[in-house]
Amino acid sequence: MSDRGIVKGEMELLANGKRRPVVVRSADTLLRVLRENLGLTGAKAGCENGDCGACTVMLNGLAVKSCLVLAIETHGMRITTIEGLEDAPIQQAFIDHFAFQCGFCTSGFIMNCQALVERVPDADEAVVTEWLRSNICRCTSYQEIRAAIHAVLGRE
Repeated sequence: MSDRGIVKGEMELLANGKRRPVVVRSADTLLRVLRENLGLTGAKAGCENGDCGACTVMLNGLAVKSCLVLAIETHGMRITTIEGLEDAPIQQAFIDHFAFQCGFCTSGFIMNCQALVERVPDADEAVVTEWLRSNICRCTSYQEIRAAIHAVLGRE
């Protein structure tokens, strides 16, 4: 279908375990489709150029910045947003360790940390530091976020 010369097409996204039909343009980012088409607003539009990490989601278990991924590239992939974690231990660890203040970046950090604990359950401090470099928070220190990660990794 076309709207003023912009080509749109139908596709299906597998978001948080549910197959969801969407109509997208070839230039639509995953971030915009999640927020505007599916109402999954946990991923935040921060810098929209891949620097801040507020839009982090997981694709097939890998943390990615959804502002840098075209929605059409995710065909057949498992997309997990903060809304799909359903009480993951990292969420409670963020609460227990006061690892957020204003909350804008929190969902991106939680998604990144969830991917870390799933993919590198034996992560040492250097690995944790490297993973935390992909997200930016301006309100809190990273010590609380580190404490939350270490709690989930069993190193509290």
